[in-house]
Amino acid sequence: MSTNVDKIYEEALRLSDDAKVVLAERIVEYLATHVSPDLQRLHLDTVKRRRDEMRTGQVDPVDGQDASTLARRVVNK
Repeated sequence: MSTNVDKIYEEALRLSDDAKVVLAERIVEYLATHVSPDLQRLHLDTVKRRRDEMRTGQVDPVDGQDASTLARRVVNK
C-alpha cells in the first residue's frame, strides 16, 4: 500500500465512529457506481453460469447463513 493510503487510513481511524460509517458508506457508494464494464460482464457471466449449474443439478444451492457459518469455521481453524 502506498504511504498516502496508509496516512489516509490512519487519519480515518481517528474519526468518530459515526464519521467512519459515513466515510465507509460514501466509499461503497462510489465503488458501486464506478465498476468497470469488463468487471460487470465477468460478474454477470459468473452469475449466469452458477444459475445454469443449479438448474441442471450440477450443484445444489446452499443457504447463505449456512455458508457463512461454514466459512467462519474454516477461517477460524
